[in-house]
Amino acid sequence: MSGFGWESTTDDVLAGKDLSGQTVFITGANSGLGQETARAMAAKGAHIVMAGRDQAKLDEAVAAITASVPQAQLDTLTVDLGSLESIRAATSRARQRFAKIDILINNAGVMACPFLHTHDGFEMQFGTNHLGHFALTAELMPLIERGSAKRIVNLSSRGHHFAPVDFDDPNFQHRPYDPWISYGQSKTANVLFTVGLEQHFAVLGIHAYAVHPGGIQTNLGRHMTPEMIEALMARVTSHDTGFQWKTIPQGAATSCWAATAEELEGGSGAGGGVYCEDCHVADVDDESATGGVRSYAVNSSYAEQLWTLSEKLTGAAFPE
Repeated sequence: MSGFGWESTTDDVLAGKDLSGQTVFITGANSGLGQETARAMAAKGAHIVMAGRDQAKLDEAVAAITASVPQAQLDTLTVDLGSLESIRAATSRARQRFAKIDILINNAGVMACPFLHTHDGFEMQFGTNHLGHFALTAELMPLIERGSAKRIVNLSSRGHHFAPVDFDDPNFQHRPYDPWISYGQSKTANVLFTVGLEQHFAVLGIHAYAVHPGGIQTNLGRHMTPEMIEALMARVTSHDTGFQWKTIPQGAATSCWAATAEELEGGSGAGGGVYCEDCHVADVDDESATGGVRSYAVNSSYAEQLWTLSEKLTGAAFPE
């Protein structure tokens, strides 16, 4: 066990670590968990590539981080995960600008939005949270292969408990749209993508980890109405009477832990393809409402099915 837990912060889990010489690429780095992850890892000497949709917001985040970490090495890259064209353009720039990526943290996401579509016609949550990151990771894989740490962290959520992936209708073309079923499906996809990455790339020493950050109040919930928030809180607290919000540094801690923890090294510990929460590897559990990962989210054949579907939908191909 790590000795870290629910209350641990980013600075706790990174204490004593030296990330000098490592390049960390973080999506959604302009606010919330992504910005805090960038700050904490920059404070340990990492070169951070902060990716986000809006250059002005990225610039604000850079200013905020630099104010607390004057020596921070920060670069920015604009990318819209809801557009395959934007992803291809951004990753092309990244391959020109950066020699390698040691750690990729797929942190960006949308939650419980109305029924919307990406530029390419995918349902917004599945399209952004999963397919966008799938395509981005495929395009960045040559840089990851040149890195030394070779870790990929995908932010999932306990929301994956809400729903498995519907392989017959992932974009809600034939079933009624439910924002929470959609969110749950996209977060299950994040875990299955993690399993798929491990299955395809562990042989190259590249390991992937899915992370549930905990309940945190960030702008991820910007699409939620007061009624939706009330219903969600009623659902959460009925299952988890001791529910408490995490601070942003506590929420980003498991991302930092999964990105750097020595006990997760492929040769000596759990390896990858696992789901982490509260700075530890979670158990597979199909009953608990307060923890664990559902078996359908770590099913290796579902992971392969999602991989094939994602390649078909996005046209993205990972290097063989």
